[in-house]
Amino acid sequence: MLQAVPSTSELAELVETTNQIRGGIETVVTGRSEIVGITVAVLLAEGHLLLEDVPGVGKTTLAKALARTIDCSVGRIQFTPDLLPSDLTGVNIYRSQTHEFEFRPGPLFAHIVIGDEINRASPKTQSALLECMQETQATVDGSTYPLPRPFLVIATQNPVEMEGTYPLPEAQRDRFMARLTVGYPSLDAELDMLDLQETSDPLAALRPVTDAAQVARHVNTARRLYAAPGIKRYVIDLVTATREDQGLRLGASPRASIQLLRAAKALAAMSGRDHVLPDDVQQLAEPVLAHRLIASTEARLSGRSTSDVVQDIVARIPLPSSSAVPRERRASG
Repeated sequence: MLQAVPSTSELAELVETTNQIRGGIETVVTGRSEIVGITVAVLLAEGHLLLEDVPGVGKTTLAKALARTIDCSVGRIQFTPDLLPSDLTGVNIYRSQTHEFEFRPGPLFAHIVIGDEINRASPKTQSALLECMQETQATVDGSTYPLPRPFLVIATQNPVEMEGTYPLPEAQRDRFMARLTVGYPSLDAELDMLDLQETSDPLAALRPVTDAAQVARHVNTARRLYAAPGIKRYVIDLVTATREDQGLRLGASPRASIQLLRAAKALAAMSGRDHVLPDDVQQLAEPVLAHRLIASTEARLSGRSTSDVVQDIVARIPLPSSSAVPRERRASG
């Protein structure tokens, strides 16, 4: 049985909380309101976020700022070439007093896990994240341990061309709901940054505005938003187009369809709506789809990136004609 769409009070509470989270982050990360909004949407959609760019542009600061706005457990992992999978998931320690093994959980057993420079670790260590990100559990020495909910991995990575990096496997990239490129700030934003951090660290002054239990309620609220059949078909049309485009060697998976719709619901909820619009899907198409795709040789030689291909697909796929749904149909969802 389908759950009813969220009430007005539920949506109002969600909007207030997410506005407070965004406001807190933007006191630290200036001039990037769209990136901050998508970051919070990924949190509400219970996905995982990949932040990619050159060092020093604020990837880790954005991840830390989100973690500080929520009163929950936070794990921090600095990925290095000598990191082992057990350094992430934890180990069993033998206790001579009891003659038994005791499990000591690793930093993955937290609500928010910050993985810094994820692609500096070996593929073997990176693969330790796969089960955790997809199934919200970790298996150590044959025993399975559940991870806390909500569970969010925010990983940063440097461009693959930089020294000492390993490309993430396709299966692992597919686990991330969205990839964001932080980019260099504008002149005004960088001036504001100098003013803010000239004598103090604004991150140290950031205080929680919500907790894990409230975030979990908002996750459930966002999941219950109504998506019209035309919206769902639009999502499928976009994803299918990536599998047929001549500029791509690998298209998006069915997981991408699910995550695009969930992220669109979260973005709509943050706007106070109980239903998804095509604009929500369009805004998220590039961050949700581009990192899952592999460009063809011809596309790479011509200088077209997967982001360019997604933008072209969004421009040519027609919008759903039935995006406007009567209120009574939405209320019965």
